[in-house]
Amino acid sequence: MAKTRELCKDIRDKIVDLHKAGMGYRTIGKQLGEKATTVGAIIRKWKKFKMTVNHPRSGAPCKISPRGASMIMRKVRDQPRTTRQDLVNDLKRAGTTVSKKTISNTLCRHGLKSCSARKVPLLKPAHVQARLKFANDHLDDPEEEWEKVMWSDETKIELFGLNSTRRVWRKKKDEYNPKNTIPTVKHGGGNIILWGCFSAKGTGRLHRIEGRMDGAMYREILANNILPSVRALKMGRGWVFQHDNDPKHTARATKEWLRKKHLKVLEWPSQSPDLNPIENLWRELKVRIAQRQPRNLKDLEKVCMEEWAKIPAAVCANLVKNYRKRMISVIANKGFCTKYYVLLF
Repeated sequence: MAKTRELCKDIRDKIVDLHKAGMGYRTIGKQLGEKATTVGAIIRKWKKFKMTVNHPRSGAPCKISPRGASMIMRKVRDQPRTTRQDLVNDLKRAGTTVSKKTISNTLCRHGLKSCSARKVPLLKPAHVQARLKFANDHLDDPEEEWEKVMWSDETKIELFGLNSTRRVWRKKKDEYNPKNTIPTVKHGGGNIILWGCFSAKGTGRLHRIEGRMDGAMYREILANNILPSVRALKMGRGWVFQHDNDPKHTARATKEWLRKKHLKVLEWPSQSPDLNPIENLWRELKVRIAQRQPRNLKDLEKVCMEEWAKIPAAVCANLVKNYRKRMISVIANKGFCTKYYVLLF
């Protein structure tokens, strides 16, 4: 894809003169030993600008021709994980030798930049279809319906979980100043598992899960926390309970317990954390915990309870108010993960 040689001004003028004499592109090309496409390009330029010389250009000309740029853009669109070295090798085989920096500049001019690939849940075709069905079925539900939903979920909180996301302002020579470093420990320094719930009116109860949770423990958590949360938030009658499709949630005994308690459960598509706004609250909680810097698991649990209760009701209300946008995004993305997926770790 090397840049082709430029024709001298005399040849360009001859092409224009022969065109004025009534000769066609191919005839001119055969007579002068040039391609018909080259002849056509020169004539079109003459018709538009009334000149055959090149316009003044700033900077050095591009090393990669438009055809070469199209080739690497096509490769990147088809295979986003292509490396710059792969593109350098492709162009070299086509006759153009460039550096990886030139590749970066070319892709940048076309609006592309290197980014970390997002980690999202694995979606099988059945998951995609279920997500689309959920979004289409509830797309026109009024905002008031979502205000009646009690959202719930479990999450893991690590003692030093969000350290990796913190940044500091420092001079180059101060990189090992204790104020500019982040202490690290193996395995995150330990963690706790939490169950929580919230609605448009605010956060509900937060419960620490001791040991490994099974179906019986999950039902006990619901019995001790879900109804008190509903009463505390004054949700009234007609509220709906949401939880995901974890096996403990969908077990026959759990379904029977929910039926006996006359709890209406929102049908939920699997692998859909981006449809559950509580994921945003977990993120908010973890950011707040990182700012408090608890030093042990007991302190971590205390900080979690305090910060969960401090999350403003307006934040909860806003998450529910904009819920329809999540379904629009799912439909627009044909059932695949959306921008509402929250990177928690």
